[in-house]
Amino acid sequence: MELDLRQAIVQNVRDKEAGELAAIVNDSIDGEEMALPGLGVLFEMIWKGSTEAARNKMMTVLHKKLNPAPPKKS
Repeated sequence: MELDLRQAIVQNVRDKEAGELAAIVNDSIDGEEMALPGLGVLFEMIWKGSTEAARNKMMTVLHKKLNPAPPKKS
């Protein structure tokens, strides 16, 4: 039986409690780059399950993080 990366990641986190999922995400953030594909799969699941309004909010936050406002001059 051959599993693709998405299926393997989903199987590794399936049946975890919300707190356990949060710990996995928190441990992966700023961690090793090998965790990035897993975060991508989880983000994909969040994205697919989100409303248009929630997606817009996520993109607003992402845009602000990628393009921070310059400091105000005094």
